[in-house]
Amino acid sequence: MPKPVKSVKLKTELVKADDSGWHFLVVDKKTVDKFGFEGKYKRVVCTINNGKPFHCALMPTRGQFYIIVNKKKRDEAGIEFGDIVSVLLEKDESRYGLPMPEEFAEVMKQDPAGGKLFHKLTEGQQRSLIYLVTNVKDIDRRIHTALRILDHLHENEGKVIGDQLYEELKRAFF
Repeated sequence: MPKPVKSVKLKTELVKADDSGWHFLVVDKKTVDKFGFEGKYKRVVCTINNGKPFHCALMPTRGQFYIIVNKKKRDEAGIEFGDIVSVLLEKDESRYGLPMPEEFAEVMKQDPAGGKLFHKLTEGQQRSLIYLVTNVKDIDRRIHTALRILDHLHENEGKVIGDQLYEELKRAFF
């Protein structure tokens, strides 16, 4: 077996699912195999047309893989359905599959028991919570969101109760 690569460049089409409106890039299995992924999760950092890189998953379907490209990312890259795009995929070797916000890391440092609860969650749950904090633009709100998340974990025996957490965050800010 050849030595795994750290990055791959390719050209692919931005396609749209008929039934859902989702837009995605298709990546063939042979390309994905070059990374030598172990386990079921295949995470990469994707750069479209030399634009802003973003962390994402290679999602399997029907013998190939796809990368979801939301409207914001399509607009940033200046691409639309049917465009052939240049893509750089780099194996994501980060701990969480997303950058950890400084505020969240600091809150966990100050609440080690909350940090332990966070680290007992699945990788996907961890990424979802990191994403929640990352998407808050105001630094004070990011800190408050991180605190609320750890409080939620404490109050629910280390479990994320999605609807409840979202309601708690909404109440905290509105």
